[in-house]
Amino acid sequence: MRNSEQQMQYMINKARKNIRKILILVILLIVAFTSVRTVGPEEEGVVLMFGRYNRTVDPGLNFILPLGLEKMYKIPVQRQLKQEFGFRTTAAGTRSQYIKSGYEDESMMLTGDLNLADVEWVVQYRIVNSFNYLFRVRDAEDALHDMSEAAMRKIVGDRTVNEVLTVGRQEVATTVEVLLQRMCDEYENGIRIDQVVLQDVNPPEPVKPSFNEVNEAQQERETMINRAESEYNRVIPRARGEAQETIQRAEAYALNRVNRSIGEADRFKALYEEYVLAPEVTRKRIYLETLEKIMAATGTKIIMDETGASVLPLLNLQQQKEQLP
Repeated sequence: MRNSEQQMQYMINKARKNIRKILILVILLIVAFTSVRTVGPEEEGVVLMFGRYNRTVDPGLNFILPLGLEKMYKIPVQRQLKQEFGFRTTAAGTRSQYIKSGYEDESMMLTGDLNLADVEWVVQYRIVNSFNYLFRVRDAEDALHDMSEAAMRKIVGDRTVNEVLTVGRQEVATTVEVLLQRMCDEYENGIRIDQVVLQDVNPPEPVKPSFNEVNEAQQERETMINRAESEYNRVIPRARGEAQETIQRAEAYALNRVNRSIGEADRFKALYEEYVLAPEVTRKRIYLETLEKIMAATGTKIIMDETGASVLPLLNLQQQKEQLP
C-alpha cells in the first residue's frame, strides 16, 4: 500500500515536471513566433510599439518584442501596384481575363457636352513613404481609389465626348496623372503615381451602334477630303509648274528677240557708217558676203555663160567639196 502511494506520487511529480517543460516549450514557441519577422526583398517593415510608430526595418530577418508588445506592417515599397477602374482582372498572363459586371458605376461618367462615356482606366503607383502611407491617411488604398475617380471625372467633364473617345485620350491620361499626383502630395499619403493608362473608352452600350455609324461617316468624310487634297496636290502644282515654265519660255523668247533686234540695229548702224565712208567698197563687200551665204546654202551649182544660148552644167561644186579631205 505504501509502495503504491509512493509510485503514484512519483508519477504525479514526473507529470508536473513534464507539464512544466511543455508549458515552457509552448511559451518559447509563442515568443519565437511572435518576435521573429521576415521582411521580403521588395518590402520594408514598419514597427509599432504599443500602437505607436517606433522604427522602420530593412528587408531580411528581424526581431520585435513578443506577445503583441510590438507589431510590424510589411509595406511593398519596391513593387509597382495598380488599381483598376470599370473592370477587374480575374486571370493575368498571356491571355488575361477581365470582368466588367458590377463595376459600371466606376466607369460611366458625364462629358463636358453632356454625353455619357464608358471610361476604363488603370492607375499604376508606388509607395515611397511607409510612415505617411500608414498614418497620414486612414486606409490610403481606398483614399487613392476615390481620388483617382474624382480626378478622372473632373478631367473628362471638361472635354467633349469626341475628345475623350478619339484624339484627346492621351491628353486626358496625362492630365489625370498630374492632377492625381498633386492630390497625393497634398494629402501626404506617401504614394507616387507612375502612370495613368486609359484601358478602353467607349460610348454606352445602348448608343454604341449609332455612335459607330457616326464614326464611320466621319472617317469616310476624312477619306474623301484626303483624296481631294491628294488630287489637288497632284494637279495644281503641276499646272503651276507648267504655267511658270511657259512664262519663262516667253520671257526668254522676248529677251532673245529684243537682244537680236538690238544687235541687228547696231550692226546696221555700223555698216551704214562704213558705207558713208566708202560706198563702192562697202557695197561690193556686202554683195560678196551675201553671195557667199547663198552659195553655201545651195546644193547643186550651175555656171552658165551669159552669152550662151543653153544651160551648161560645168561644175558640181558641192560634190567636189564633199570629196575634199
